[in-house]
Amino acid sequence: MTPSDPTFPTRRAARAEAERRATAAIPIPEPEPGRRRSTFEQPAPEAGHSAREERVAEELTGTRGAEQTPTPDPLSRRALREKPRAALGAALGAPLLRRRLAVAVAGVVVVAACAIAVGFAASGGGQDAAGPANAAGPDAVASVQGPPAVPDEGLPVPTLAAAPAAATPCDNPAFTAALAAKDDGAAIAAAGGGAAFRDAVASGIAPCVSLNDPTHQWVVVNKQRPYDPVDWRPDDLVMPDGVRALEQSAMRSSAAKALTTLVRAADDAGAGEIGYLSAFRSYATQQETYAGRVAVGGVAAADRESARAGFSEHQSGLAVDIVPCSGSCGSLDDVAGSSQGAWVREHAWEYGFVIRYVDGQESVSGYEPEAWHLRYIGPELAQAYHDGGYTTLEAFFNLPAAPGY
Repeated sequence: MTPSDPTFPTRRAARAEAERRATAAIPIPEPEPGRRRSTFEQPAPEAGHSAREERVAEELTGTRGAEQTPTPDPLSRRALREKPRAALGAALGAPLLRRRLAVAVAGVVVVAACAIAVGFAASGGGQDAAGPANAAGPDAVASVQGPPAVPDEGLPVPTLAAAPAAATPCDNPAFTAALAAKDDGAAIAAAGGGAAFRDAVASGIAPCVSLNDPTHQWVVVNKQRPYDPVDWRPDDLVMPDGVRALEQSAMRSSAAKALTTLVRAADDAGAGEIGYLSAFRSYATQQETYAGRVAVGGVAAADRESARAGFSEHQSGLAVDIVPCSGSCGSLDDVAGSSQGAWVREHAWEYGFVIRYVDGQESVSGYEPEAWHLRYIGPELAQAYHDGGYTTLEAFFNLPAAPGY
């Protein structure tokens, strides 16, 4: 077919009209007032275009000036070009809208699913939290419901096992037998030695040991601890062998033997001869001694230097006042500065003696320092006393201080 074909304009117009009808079948919503028009939307027809469009259509169909059957308003070429574009915009806009709607719906579904899951967990999987079908387990239920209720009978009370009682030498038959026999050395050995004996007595776990009993070498006598009976007297007094005595004053046999050994060791070590002035004093003798001190310096001064009758260590037969001797013997006040006094301070404990009243302990022992006053407590206890760094028997046996009567 060529352009000279007389039916060509008619067919062309018919095809254009078919395209127009197909395009017109797609609904295009009118734009809202004030809304910006999409580039795919067809602009509203202008008022001056209708006559021109009719002339173009008549030329194309060859019917200009002839009577025709009324047809729908023909469109211009520009309108024909805009129609497919509008249709394309509508076609593209619909899927985009659908995608946005789908995304929104999916978001709502996710949020709802999360809410349902949380509610499901909180409710114990939709079952009774106390029932056997609880899929969350007892731990999860406890975390939601809080701590369990206290039972009617109350919470269980833990049972504490009683600590075993501390071992005491008083349960040892060998120890108690030695005490009854007045064998102090055997009793201390049965207790495990001097330190063990001291620990047991000081801690209070050896109630069978009395520190008030003057028949034992561990007796403690001070201004708060008198003899009972007050005029008690030992029955085994002897004079120390080989020791110069300035007056006839005996000691208990164990203490006398120990003093003899000490004096010989000091002389052998080159420290010089050691004699003694006074050892045992009876209750009556101590009354006279104390009264003489009161007469010289008054009661307060006498109490710092001398014991009242019934409170003196000399009455036990275990105490002795030594003096240095070199040809003749010196006084009590000479002991502290003598070679004999220096040796005694270092070695007396090795023979069972301690210096009972030392400097700086008047508030505990109740007496001014006396470098000459030795007290026998036995070699085992004297070693524990020395090794422990003690300076008073009160501290050694964990007793109260006795500064006054």
